[in-house]
Amino acid sequence: MLSRDLKDRLRAYETPFYLYDMDLLRRTLTRVTGLAREHGFVVHYAIKANFDPRILYEIKESGLGIDCASGNEVRCALEAGFDPRKIVYAGVGKRDKEIRYALEQGIFAINCESVQELHVVDAIAAELGKVQDVGLRINPDIDPRTNSCIDTGQADSKFGISYEEVVSRIDEIKALRNVRVAGVHLHIGSQIRDMQVFEYLCVKANAIVARLTSLGLYFDFVDVGGGLGVNYDIPEREPVPAFESVFDIVAKHLDVGGRPVHFEFGRAIVAQCGELITSVLYNKTTATGRKYIIVDASMTELIRPALYGAYHDIENLTSSATGHDRYTIAGTACESTDVFDEGITLPVTRRGDLLTIKSAGAYGMSMASRYNLHDLPRAVYSDDIN
Repeated sequence: MLSRDLKDRLRAYETPFYLYDMDLLRRTLTRVTGLAREHGFVVHYAIKANFDPRILYEIKESGLGIDCASGNEVRCALEAGFDPRKIVYAGVGKRDKEIRYALEQGIFAINCESVQELHVVDAIAAELGKVQDVGLRINPDIDPRTNSCIDTGQADSKFGISYEEVVSRIDEIKALRNVRVAGVHLHIGSQIRDMQVFEYLCVKANAIVARLTSLGLYFDFVDVGGGLGVNYDIPEREPVPAFESVFDIVAKHLDVGGRPVHFEFGRAIVAQCGELITSVLYNKTTATGRKYIIVDASMTELIRPALYGAYHDIENLTSSATGHDRYTIAGTACESTDVFDEGITLPVTRRGDLLTIKSAGAYGMSMASRYNLHDLPRAVYSDDIN
């Protein structure tokens, strides 16, 4: 990772901070946009993964659209210069004022996640004298074989409308006058590493599209979501995720009558370009013999490990010791769950050593908080390091 090459220069910056490898981001964007063009696919970036302005600039320049999960994300995308006709607004709990704002901006589509939401969008669009394109987010009931905390596509999930409900209420949906069902949206989860899951999604999507078409619901596009996972275990082996594999599977197995196919990648685009750099504050050993390293980062900078047990590879960048030891790496927040890893083997680690927590470009800074009145971490970009 980039931090190895820059470790001597990183001491000039106050920790903790996010280090972004902008060259890797650009390589990733070049890869995904090139493959998408080859297949005729449309790709949106899930802005919830990271809304850093410098990162958004590179994504905008690459030509990707934006997938949003809140009204403020729509606003952020517009302020970053994205074309509203490339913005999709999803999310299970859109407030009326957020829907109204999105309608006023003329965005590409609102992905609706309940029949009641369709009625709300229809009513607000009628007030504004508009007809809004929407996507039906249909829950395909597929096990994505990922962490249950980021599973969004099984039958009892809060996300999406059940296929059976869509079919049973199809006439009601078609009767709405101020929304036009322009697409079908299916998204099954995040951090998917089992490529066969995407094949299952295609099979389900084919059946859903065929049935809805037979019921007289005509739409323009099919959005198969995102969810492509990254290599958190050994990120150096896979700095750019397997976009080619997903695209090849979808090209081979998805049959939706020639309609444009949309994707919405977040983690896969930005995770590997970001690292959280932190300094060791203290060493301590408990009465049970557990050796703790207390670092100056915490769950306020990177909540994923505390929130749902997510793993990030950690490396000591500056230790000069020849021996190794086993440590629990913990942060400064006043919570017992504020632990980055347990039983990790590192070179003997002391106060002042710099550690890198890798693959932190997605759902790191975007989920940071000021709990315990911590400062938000700054960002350092490879383009600015001499």
